[in-house]
Amino acid sequence: MSKLIRHYSPGQIYFITSVTHDRHRILVENSDIFWEAVEKVKKDIYFELSAWVIMPDHFHIIIDPLESDLSSIIKRIKLSFAYQFRNSQNMYRGKVWQSRFWDHIIRDENDLNRHLDYIHFNPVKHGLVINPYEWEHSSIHAYLKRGQYESDWGTRKAPIFEGDFGE
Repeated sequence: MSKLIRHYSPGQIYFITSVTHDRHRILVENSDIFWEAVEKVKKDIYFELSAWVIMPDHFHIIIDPLESDLSSIIKRIKLSFAYQFRNSQNMYRGKVWQSRFWDHIIRDENDLNRHLDYIHFNPVKHGLVINPYEWEHSSIHAYLKRGQYESDWGTRKAPIFEGDFGE
């Protein structure tokens, strides 16, 4: 496998997608392990998550790595989750994640809003719920509380998404 060189620029915000190995549906029922992994990494590397959704076989986040290395953050989250998940399942080996992750540099406010909407509508897109607020594994609830979404957003009319989001 060739070495992927990622463009990093301080102050840049990224949209990230990471998928489980063979799309095993393990993340929702192990969301506690996922958040433990995130918090463990945050103790060593400071970064900010501004939006997220945990799906059965993948996650999307919007992250500001601040002065840290984005690849190191994602790698450490995935390694920490994999270690804890394997322990919980009495697994001694085996892949938990697909190699690498997909990233997109957020270019402007419109691009950010488009990716926020994509994250928050993702459970509806995948047929897991009819209303995006029904999905508990999403930052949409914080956005609603802050008044950044209306209570009927995503229920009246489905947003239209063009482009690649790493799924």
